[in-house]
Amino acid sequence: QVQLVESGGGLVQAGDSLRLSCAASGRTGIRYTAWFRQTPGKAREFVATMHWTGAYTNYADSVKGRFTISNDSAKNTVYLQMNTLKLEDTAVYYCAAQPPGQLGLPSTAESYPYWGQGTQVTVSS
Repeated sequence: QVQLVESGGGLVQAGDSLRLSCAASGRTGIRYTAWFRQTPGKAREFVATMHWTGAYTNYADSVKGRFTISNDSAKNTVYLQMNTLKLEDTAVYYCAAQPPGQLGLPSTAESYPYWGQGTQVTVSS
């Protein structure tokens, strides 16, 4: 089992920056972590993913060049640095973790059995 707790969401203006954190705990290892986001009435949308070693990262086209996923393995924490925020970035952001041996592409929500509770990011004009 892996427990994930997100933090760092809030209300910001367009063009601002925000950093989300996701603290992981538990006895199960992690192979991939990812950030997804969701707005009311829509499916959960892939944002970014990384291999725990940092050897692989991937981003949605909508955030490429603006968002950066990273981790601090000593703190078991994953970050999402969001720069040049846009109105359309408003959503609930979820952290997800995939353990070793779990099948599935790291950019699909179905590949992740462990999820945080979500943190709201609201971008205003």
